[in-house]
Amino acid sequence: MGEQGGSVGVVTGLVRAAFLVNAVYERSAREHGITSQQGQLLCVLMVQPYGMGELNAMLGLAKSSLTGLVDRTERNGLVERLPNPKDTRGVHVGLTAGGRELVDVFYPETCRRIDELANGLDAGEREALGALLGRVVQENEVPMVFAEPGDFTVRSTN
Repeated sequence: MGEQGGSVGVVTGLVRAAFLVNAVYERSAREHGITSQQGQLLCVLMVQPYGMGELNAMLGLAKSSLTGLVDRTERNGLVERLPNPKDTRGVHVGLTAGGRELVDVFYPETCRRIDELANGLDAGEREALGALLGRVVQENEVPMVFAEPGDFTVRSTN
């Protein structure tokens, strides 16, 4: 399928959309003094602390890459390692007060910017796009790496 009238094939559309969202994420993160990977980590942790294995599955990073990401984000005072209540050998990673403050600004700002990408669609088209993308995500068992705005309950780390 060509690009006449804005129409592209599924592969091209999904790949270009991923690049578009990543660019928005990158710009938003940079403006808040973090990397896009740190922004993703904060958005995952805004719901609750997670163990390293859970974070690995959610973010799809190699173990060493995840450890480095957590180390750098911890040095910046945004996350902390917490005792795992179910396994004394393991740790959970949770937001610090500074991380909570940052994600409370970063998350809604990033959501707003991503939402604006679909400004050219009417309400019905936006609903259809959301439904189709929701099916793709669900059928591919994508972990909850970015919550629907207003669709989660925050659990305190303290």
